[in-house]
Amino acid sequence: MLSANARREEIYHLAVTTGLASVEELSARFEVTASTIRRDLALLNGQGRLARTYGGAMALGAHPEATLRQRTGEAFEQKHAIARWAAAEIVPGESILLDAGSTVGALAHELQKFEKLSVTTPGLNIMQELADSDRIDVDCLGGRLRSVSQSFVGPLAEAALERMSFDRVFIGADAVTADDGICEADHAQTRLKELMARRGNHVYVLADSSKLGLRPFHAWARLALPWTLVTDDGAEPEQVRKFVEAGIKVELADVAKTAAAGPSAGQDH
Repeated sequence: MLSANARREEIYHLAVTTGLASVEELSARFEVTASTIRRDLALLNGQGRLARTYGGAMALGAHPEATLRQRTGEAFEQKHAIARWAAAEIVPGESILLDAGSTVGALAHELQKFEKLSVTTPGLNIMQELADSDRIDVDCLGGRLRSVSQSFVGPLAEAALERMSFDRVFIGADAVTADDGICEADHAQTRLKELMARRGNHVYVLADSSKLGLRPFHAWARLALPWTLVTDDGAEPEQVRKFVEAGIKVELADVAKTAAAGPSAGQDH
């Protein structure tokens, strides 16, 4: 059994690398009582190393919700490989739903030269990408604007979605696990994502490999099967296996091939 100091260092490391750490999970992992874990968390919190949350703790500053602007530059090549794979799935003339977010935003960029397409989205970045594409019809899901994600959420957006259906739905994620689905910082976002998934004939979650298996927040969107996870070929085989065993189809976008092909401003269809 680890010493108390060694256990606290392990707790800190887990919180930094995987996000939130719950009392129950830590108690089982280190084979100590919940009260012992709570004392450890209190000490780490007093040292300014962890922030307390309901039922656990998270590393200070390790997993704040990043703004859309911050996320756009992260995992750039991976996101664009995922976007090009997704764009190749879309058939001209289809009606598609695009979530907000940086990876789905990269997909919107790939769609600029489509000859005919109907796009619905709650994301301001998606609207901006497609605003000058006169061959693409764009419908906006209105509602309450979340400035950090630059997207509309809430009852108005949900009510509009209830009256629509789509050939394909593309959803972004802060993180995604095989067991619990999409992890987000805000419950309004997870509600909207769950509803999005129910309105599509084909559902895709676009998430680069750095997001697989993480649990940085407490809000979850659980998606009914079938759905497809589109990630990059840098994904760890063990993570991919978990999704496959859960009945989720996994597609791996080839990052090197996409990078070698050079920049794209959309595809001609």
